[in-house]
Amino acid sequence: MEREPPHRRHGADHPALDRVRREGRWWWLQARHARRVWRWALLAAVLVFVALVLLRRPLADWFWDEPQIEQLLAEGDRALAAGRLSADDGSGARERYQAALALDGDRLQARQGLARTGAAALRQAGERLQADDLDGSAKALALARELQVPQGQADAVAQQLQARRSAGAGIGALLAQARNAFAAGRLDDGDSSALPLFQRILALQPDNLPALEGREDALSDLLQRARALAARGELAQAAALLQRARQFDAGHSDLPASQEALARALDQRLRQGQRALKQQKLEAAADAFEAVLAVAADDPNALRGREQSAQALLARSQRHAADFQFEAAEADRARAAALGASQAALQQAAQRIQRAQQARQAQQQPTLSAAQRERQLRDRLRQIDRAEREGRWISPPGHSAFDALREAQSLAPRDARVRAAAARLLPASRQCFNDNLRQNRVQAAGACLQAWQTLAPTAPGLPSARVRLAQRWLAIGSERLGRGDVAFAEAAVAQVRQLQPDLPELDAFEQRLRQVGAESWRR
Repeated sequence: MEREPPHRRHGADHPALDRVRREGRWWWLQARHARRVWRWALLAAVLVFVALVLLRRPLADWFWDEPQIEQLLAEGDRALAAGRLSADDGSGARERYQAALALDGDRLQARQGLARTGAAALRQAGERLQADDLDGSAKALALARELQVPQGQADAVAQQLQARRSAGAGIGALLAQARNAFAAGRLDDGDSSALPLFQRILALQPDNLPALEGREDALSDLLQRARALAARGELAQAAALLQRARQFDAGHSDLPASQEALARALDQRLRQGQRALKQQKLEAAADAFEAVLAVAADDPNALRGREQSAQALLARSQRHAADFQFEAAEADRARAAALGASQAALQQAAQRIQRAQQARQAQQQPTLSAAQRERQLRDRLRQIDRAEREGRWISPPGHSAFDALREAQSLAPRDARVRAAAARLLPASRQCFNDNLRQNRVQAAGACLQAWQTLAPTAPGLPSARVRLAQRWLAIGSERLGRGDVAFAEAAVAQVRQLQPDLPELDAFEQRLRQVGAESWRR
């Protein structure tokens, strides 16, 4: 028979006993678990105690110092914003940031605050220097150096401070000297005159009110002198005074009116020059145009008037030479050169004077015998023939067909051979002009045209020939200008102005020439 388990044998009859047994085991398990919890709690308490003992100082610093540091940083920021950079009672920005660093030497905000305080001190030093508070500037500069601002910036302010202190003692003396110069009427006659002295004071003390007022009065007198000079036609001197006034104070209230007075005087002088040119008062015209250009170098009307004056002087030089007035002819030629006449025109004028001198010498030769006169006449006729064959119609001076003809005419003006040579040279000079013009040899064509108009000054074909040559000069000049040859284009303009100054195409070509010249200058 199978045996029953013990608990079945003994508990079947006692269920209460089984419950007791079960409850007793649960209590024992609970007690065992409680003992384990207490052991771990005790261990944790011991560890916390040890940590408190070992970390009591850092923890105390953290609990007590952190709020204090934040407060110091905030107070430093407020002091810096209010401009209290340093204070003996410790409420300045520097003292607050330094106190924060004393509590925490690694606090970045405190170091940055000190750097900002140093920069503010340097700015304050400059501001107080401008306000003429030298002691305050020195104090702020010392604070900036203590806070280790860049040395170069601090040294720059220090130099200005030293210069201001050095000059401070002499400001009163300079001011008195400037006032005396102003009272004596010495406004701008050197370093010891009124305006330069006032300017020296203002360079040291820009806000010096007596110096500002003195400069204002002196400039008013200087500009009044400029207006008086302009009214008398002394334009260059008036312009120089205006320029000096701008250097002292470009915003002076009298400058616009003075500039307007100079502009009116320039316009009046220009009209005077134009009237004088029409009346053939060439020296007066040239002086007027030169006076305007001395102030306004780019004035187109004055430039055109000066060119026309030079051409008129060269024409008058030719008339003087024909009348054997050689000194007057040379004087006109020299004045035309001073006005900027072209080298080609000046050379032609010199050749005309030379020919006139040779003709005068031929007339003054002693009386020749018939045989001597015949020999010389034949020699001149042979020179004419040789010069014709070689195309030397009017140049070089002394060896041209025209020069030989003039000498032959002086020897025997009624001789049939001389008249035949003159008649032969006239159509030959016309043909020479046409041939050279057709081949675009404008220089040679010009020489032939001179021979033509010398032999027959009233020939009906001369006006159209001059127009054709002037137009050809412009055509070739335009082509050369397109290739960048500005010098030839300028020479072409000079030739056209001498040949036909009222040619309609000339103004447009000159405008193009100026544009190309300006572009090449900018490059």
